Amino acid sequence: MESYYHIMRRQGITRRSFLKFCSLMATSLGLSPDYLGQIVYAMENKPRLPVLWLHGLECTCCSESFIRAAQPLAKDVILSMISLDYDPTLMAAAGKQAEDCLEQTIEKYRGNYVLAVEGNAPAAQDGMSCIVGGKPFSQQLHHAATDAKLIIAWGSCATNGCVQAAYPNPTQAAPVHKMITDKPIIKVPGCPPIAEVMVGVLTYLLTFDELPELDAQRRPTMFYSKRIHDKCYRRPHFDAGRFVETWDDENARQGYCLYKMGCKGPTTYNACATTGWNGGISFPIGSGHGCIGCSEEGFWDKGSFYQRINFVKPPICV
Repeated sequence: MESYYHIMRRQGITRRSFLKFCSLMATSLGLSPDYLGQIVYAMENKPRLPVLWLHGLECTCCSESFIRAAQPLAKDVILSMISLDYDPTLMAAAGKQAEDCLEQTIEKYRGNYVLAVEGNAPAAQDGMSCIVGGKPFSQQLHHAATDAKLIIAWGSCATNGCVQAAYPNPTQAAPVHKMITDKPIIKVPGCPPIAEVMVGVLTYLLTFDELPELDAQRRPTMFYSKRIHDKCYRRPHFDAGRFVETWDDENARQGYCLYKMGCKGPTTYNACATTGWNGGISFPIGSGHGCIGCSEEGFWDKGSFYQRINFVKPPICV
């Protein structure tokens, strides 16, 4: 299997552009310049990463986010960096041919493929609320996970259940870590996750061939170690006590803090405020809407998205 570098060169990408890409990825991963050489070596020498991408109960927003990655472009990730051998949403094959691709990859790369999971699995009614290939998704998940090297749980559906698992959870939908307990799992929450965060996780795995540093909830600390509140460009207004009081008031037009309007930025860990969305153009708070905390556990069951949270302003250290 060809390396990412060889494929890029065949497509006419210059060595200079390749090194620029490696530098950009090191920066996006929060790595020091000392790691640049390791990324270059991995891209030049390591074969593409075999990936199986399953879809359970979800709305496909994670895939929609992923295909809009700007640095690098999604097509370069799919066709050059990884070997996306199974993904019902993106693959050309369908029906029996698609399921054959799944089985062939499991057999060929047994113990060496990455299992990416978008969505969750329902347990009620023997899993009949989500059928893939004529079988409950829970069966497909357990089957594909058995010989996987590790699992990436994409989005809030796979990491914390999201709306499907919200009270009263009639289908008994469960996130991946409650279904699979004997495999390393990387959680990449968000509804959906940021495209560049998804690409960054894949790049890290390809480069270092190991799990990134994870927090207590198994989220990569390089993207989930800071609260949105910590890096939000409206933070100075919060510190100065300038808040939006009602939608579209003069304070809203001035870009004041959205905390009183229910913004969950002070309790939400994600890279939205630094990485941004749609190529770094903006993020929800930048568009005038408060953060809903979609990367946190059980965010659907924590009350109204517009209810002010109880948050104590920390003392100023001098």
